[in-house]
Amino acid sequence: MIKLKKVLGISAFYHDSAAAIVVGNKVIAAAQEERFNREKHSAVFPVEAIKHCLQTAKLRLDELDAIVFYDKPLLKFERLLQTYYAFAPKGLVSFLKAIPVWLDEKLFLKQKIYKGLLEVEHYDKKKLKLLFSEHHLSHAAGAFYPSQFEEAAILTIDGVGEYATTTLAVGRQNKISILKEMHFPHSVGLLYSTFTYFLGFKVNSGEYKLMGLAPYGNAESEETKRFVSIIKEKLIKIYSDGSIWMNQEYFTYSYALKMCSPKKWEKLFGMARRKEESAFTQQHCNLAMAIQQVTEEIVLKLAEEAKSVSACKNLCLSGGVALNCVANGKLLKTKLFDKIYIQPASGDAGGALGAALAAQYHYFEVNQTLEEVSNYLGSETNTSQIEALNQASGANFQQLEKIDELVEKVAQLLADGQIVGWFQGRMEFGPRALGNRSILANPTLQETQQKVNLKIKKRESFRPFAPVVLEESASEYFDIQTPSPHMLLVAPIAKKYQLQTQAKKEGIQAKLQQKRSQIPAITHVDYSARIQTVNEAQNLKLVQLIHAFEKISGVPILVNTSFNLRGEPIVCTVEDAFKCFMSSEMDVLVLENYLYLKKNQTAVSAAKWHTKTKKD
Repeated sequence: MIKLKKVLGISAFYHDSAAAIVVGNKVIAAAQEERFNREKHSAVFPVEAIKHCLQTAKLRLDELDAIVFYDKPLLKFERLLQTYYAFAPKGLVSFLKAIPVWLDEKLFLKQKIYKGLLEVEHYDKKKLKLLFSEHHLSHAAGAFYPSQFEEAAILTIDGVGEYATTTLAVGRQNKISILKEMHFPHSVGLLYSTFTYFLGFKVNSGEYKLMGLAPYGNAESEETKRFVSIIKEKLIKIYSDGSIWMNQEYFTYSYALKMCSPKKWEKLFGMARRKEESAFTQQHCNLAMAIQQVTEEIVLKLAEEAKSVSACKNLCLSGGVALNCVANGKLLKTKLFDKIYIQPASGDAGGALGAALAAQYHYFEVNQTLEEVSNYLGSETNTSQIEALNQASGANFQQLEKIDELVEKVAQLLADGQIVGWFQGRMEFGPRALGNRSILANPTLQETQQKVNLKIKKRESFRPFAPVVLEESASEYFDIQTPSPHMLLVAPIAKKYQLQTQAKKEGIQAKLQQKRSQIPAITHVDYSARIQTVNEAQNLKLVQLIHAFEKISGVPILVNTSFNLRGEPIVCTVEDAFKCFMSSEMDVLVLENYLYLKKNQTAVSAAKWHTKTKKD
């Protein structure tokens, strides 16, 4: 009889700290630390995420066979020293700031892990087996093993791990082999992040904003074409296999505290660096489109190389760049691979899961295929916690015991144009809300997009919203023939539902006012949508709600966006959800089978249950 190995994976100390626990061939739990400590992209040791994993698995630290960290800090430290030496005397200020941090947090990482685990619970250090996985192996394992593929090419693309910035690997049965690597400082992720910085967004946070801004650019304009030429001629060289060489004359991330010299870039592109929170010009949009186009070209070339080198029919994607769902959609459209699996938590949070899986299959050599991994691996609530909230807040609510009654009532509220906070079951793992910690709305109303952005989420008006659609109806409304359960593929709205605009208008606000389809709230400016498909096996209650909405509206689709305010992580507890509800113009809150209407919350202290939005 095979003894099931119990492995805890951890990512921490850079951004998006997380923990995941795997028992044998089953993923039991996973969560980001940000959800618990309410600090977006939190880098601290994931004490609360580990507690969640252990409690869900009903295990103690002493019962684990191994704890695995998601990268090798000594190799990172070696690369840091080599980089500063190569660029000396540049970067002295950065060096003097970085080295004490590295000495404390990275070089003595084992001690920091041991200390962090003591905050979780007391344990016997002699029983603890501590392992370290390579960064890109963690990404690769996190994508390949959950994919259910017996064989696949694996692409991992991000900023940087130890040395690697992109890896091409192959997975066969239960083993992963790295075939090719691209090394620092040449990095697709860092290239994209530098444009994120230059366009006034926050690095390691605002890349998805850059992706959302790009479609407002004009692909036919001479300016956009000129920007693409500048990128290819001055900043990078793209080789036929998708690898890139980056001209370090224009980048400072290797030795300084910022991504580039704004003055050099301003001269290069003939435009000033956008200041944070300032208005967008067409020039900003065109530059965003240019780097998005270049990124897509690189990703497609890398995929072609992966196909050529591996001769595999399937592809797995991970690393931060794999969250670029526009590039993913373009790749899907090529039909280069029969099937594509993208790790839902492709960033560093997913490294915790990947590290645990790498240990299971490479270190412990488990020979069982991993069971299908759920989208919902986080914490959940119970009735007593909701009742405690009701008592503490003085909230007015209605408890609906029958699921049919609940979904019918909520569906009618959605059809009437009301915005609903929907909190059910276990929390999602990864950056996307997939129907358990979601804000839902009516996609057929033109005003929904602006209302949710400005009055609920309190964020930039240009940001698009994703549709959640019944899996069996996806190909009817969108040009997509494959399920997209993790909201990681962009595809066009089906032609028959598109409404052609009378004239092309310049400027974000002018374009936002144009109705482009019969489901306008989820139709982006280029007639695309970032699609989530759902079936009963994945999320029965959400499917029942969409069916109820379809009976009223005729449309099997809802707007689905993450349940949070700007600058906040997705809500974790019922208290988080209630604060978000009371701090915005959200109309309805549903906590499991408890329903709250904003207009009835007259007894609730607004000050006590209010939270301020933050920059993100």
